[in-house]
Amino acid sequence: MVAPFYEPLSYLDASFLALETRTTHMHVGSVILFEAGPLRREDGGIDVDRIKAHIAGKLKYVPRYRQRLGYVPYNRHPVWIDDDSFNFDYHVRHTSLPRPGSDAQLKALAGRVFSQQLDRSKPLWELWVVEGLEGDRFAMIAKVHHCMIDGLSGVDLTTVMFGLAPSSEIEPADDWKPRRVPTPAELAVAELARTARRLADQVQGLGDMVREGGRLVEGALRRLAAVGSTLSSGWLTPADRTPLNPEIGPNRRFEWVDLPLDAAKSVKNQRGGTVNDVVLATVAGAVRTFLEEERDFGCDDLDFRVMAPVSVRSPRERGRMGNRVAMWLVPLPVSEPDPLTRYEKVKAQTAKLKRTDQALGAATLVELSSGTPIPLLSMANRLVANTVRPFNMTVTNVPGPQFPMYLLESRMLATYPIVPLWAQHGLGVALFSYDGTLWWGLNADYDAVPDVDRFAEAVRRSFGELVDAAAG
Repeated sequence: MVAPFYEPLSYLDASFLALETRTTHMHVGSVILFEAGPLRREDGGIDVDRIKAHIAGKLKYVPRYRQRLGYVPYNRHPVWIDDDSFNFDYHVRHTSLPRPGSDAQLKALAGRVFSQQLDRSKPLWELWVVEGLEGDRFAMIAKVHHCMIDGLSGVDLTTVMFGLAPSSEIEPADDWKPRRVPTPAELAVAELARTARRLADQVQGLGDMVREGGRLVEGALRRLAAVGSTLSSGWLTPADRTPLNPEIGPNRRFEWVDLPLDAAKSVKNQRGGTVNDVVLATVAGAVRTFLEEERDFGCDDLDFRVMAPVSVRSPRERGRMGNRVAMWLVPLPVSEPDPLTRYEKVKAQTAKLKRTDQALGAATLVELSSGTPIPLLSMANRLVANTVRPFNMTVTNVPGPQFPMYLLESRMLATYPIVPLWAQHGLGVALFSYDGTLWWGLNADYDAVPDVDRFAEAVRRSFGELVDAAAG
């Protein structure tokens, strides 16, 4: 009999499954805009059959997209198994806006798509091709569960579907056949054996630990100091509650902002720091404006923190599926009215986070939790998210290619990412830099932030104030 195939999820990936509830969706995604002309049919529609054939030809490079979840019987740890009922047409979908479809209609459609959780009995992704958009454009709405992918590996995966130059070439789809799914008994036995091998390897490695004791002790002390800095930075205490942190529902609104990357670079070139510092300072100013002007909420002495994911993926891991991220906890100076002073305070905070190895500390805490049974991990994650709530908002900024990319012959015009909303988080901010522009995606709870367009305007205003102040 052919041996069955399965692959365990890492504990970080499994934690994204454990965090998901009816109102907390743990998928990431994006809205991507393209020029329509090169893919237009004679009847005026988009040649979706060519797009689907192109995507089908690329699936061989991303095997996770034809795998679904299974579970170890005795501890419910999730594993990846091949989906023997895989249906490509379920995952790649085609829809249209009423012509001429507006950006507002596309945003409303994206909000509805992002409001729906992915079906865990199938591979955890969807891709919607949306035609009918005004301005001779069409769109894609992509949705992938966070347990499959993090932001940086996602950039590598887009290169599978998108090219550096326009091309009409379509790779043929492979003759894919699913590997045998293990029975519950086979899965239980295999996982028990894998656990035993891991313990044996650890014992066998004790000799190396003794021989390399000095180096290992030095590394352990560094990790211990990093963990201490991470925990003392605020992870064990709640941030202040604001109107952006109510109990949230399952429904979402989506908004976007375009800002010039060169302007952000000019700030960091003139004042030091990084583009990410510019982003965080812009968010700080936008939060201040939005809370004071739209919610009549005072920001004096407000302890407002954001969680900023940081990649710990090594160069040799680029393109691999799964998550290799840690989290920074960044206090934002929303009480500061001056944009340059806000920027200097953000710059000092991120420098401190780097100096105290907080990405290493967060990654170490994830490793230390790797022996926790999944039911306990689920309860612990939800307890922290709902009661401690150590941050008010997620802000993630992923660098992308600074040159045009193409889907077949059609040029990619824009790509607006989304980040999941955690419990009691009414708004999340995600950015992707591409071809000279910072593309901001704002994912908002439908009821908590019905005026997310006003937050988008606050972002534009905060960014302009910072750029002008730095130039002056």
